[in-house]
Amino acid sequence: MKKALITFSLFASTWSFAQNQLHQVLVVNEGYFDYQTGQIMEPVTIGSYQPSTQVYQVVDTLENMRFASDLVIDGGYYFVAADSKIFKMDLNSHQEIAAITCPGVRNLAIYQDKLIATRGEYLTTYDSYLHVYNTTDLQLIQAFDTVTGPKWATQNIVIDGTTAYLVVNNAYEWGNEKGIIGQLNLSNLSYGNEVDLGPEGKNPDNLVKFGSSLYTVNNKDWTGTSISKIDLSTNTSSTSSIANAISGCGTSALRDDKIIYQISMENTLNDFDLIGMNNVGPVSGINLNFYDLAQEPLSGNLYASATDYFSSGTIYIYDASNTELNHFEVGVAPGTIVFDIRSSAGLNNANAAQFSISPNPSNGMLNIYGQTENAMISLTDLRGTLIQTTTNNFLNIETLPAGIYLVHMNGMTQKVIKQ
Repeated sequence: MKKALITFSLFASTWSFAQNQLHQVLVVNEGYFDYQTGQIMEPVTIGSYQPSTQVYQVVDTLENMRFASDLVIDGGYYFVAADSKIFKMDLNSHQEIAAITCPGVRNLAIYQDKLIATRGEYLTTYDSYLHVYNTTDLQLIQAFDTVTGPKWATQNIVIDGTTAYLVVNNAYEWGNEKGIIGQLNLSNLSYGNEVDLGPEGKNPDNLVKFGSSLYTVNNKDWTGTSISKIDLSTNTSSTSSIANAISGCGTSALRDDKIIYQISMENTLNDFDLIGMNNVGPVSGINLNFYDLAQEPLSGNLYASATDYFSSGTIYIYDASNTELNHFEVGVAPGTIVFDIRSSAGLNNANAAQFSISPNPSNGMLNIYGQTENAMISLTDLRGTLIQTTTNNFLNIETLPAGIYLVHMNGMTQKVIKQ
């Protein structure tokens, strides 16, 4: 079980494309641990890929770690969840800043100066499946016991406002899998308001946010795959079964307005439409068995990793039409791909003021706020096809099909969702 929710750092405003650039792609190579002999055959490594030069290099090796399961970026640092430890690293030098022991650590998320960590381990029972640390020195702030926090092994995290939503799947106790979304109030560090996804929503292996809802990809009781939708306004859920076989271990990702996923051992990627809540067919042009999937948020390119789990790993890059742009060799079992996005230089002119859009998502009128006077505002689809232009501070998208569109103004771009 590994992380599939991809995290990225924005040093300017979210989705302000023209003011941001992809600095590097960080890859967590889980390595190869032989459970029969108890030996680490290939160590956990962190790699950095430079898109500008197309050069990949190993920047750190995490010795004595059996595996790694997550990486998140926060400002000039990144944090790695690896087996029994959490590491804080410098984003530029990749030097270790701090480390803390946390057996069974699985996924990480950042909120202000707090690092949220979920826990779970095969054949192991813990008295706490949820920890909160200080990001400065990794000192423990709070460990929730199984009375005040999740009762079972916990995995993926999505933060929305002041709430951290947690997957509670108990995936490491065979035959007793759970399907629960828990909520951690980040203002007062209290846990509660769990949403049960029902019998068809057991064993969530991924958690993403799209629009005003959360979505999980579930392996159920290891006999099939389903996708659940959690309405954040009502805390209610609905589930659609999509296959009679399990999806790959974390092999799913949010790609525009769809979830792409792969059934274990297959070479076909599949599209699940989040607006219609239905399968819309296989992804054409891609025919490989993958381990991790991640969409790079600026270009929309898809990064997909492949591995034999003991000797090799490769990452492939595809554009929106699923044409392979490049591929590069990495370490064994590249299971987490994270995008380091930073502010571009030389854009500090008056016309580069930020703008915002509300409501978003919308089913009608978009109001545009910021330096809009006499500015040309245009709306395109994800392929760049021009739909409409205006010099007013609003756009009407009522007649457009549901999906994701781009609003452009003063050299900046933001995504909007038509419901």
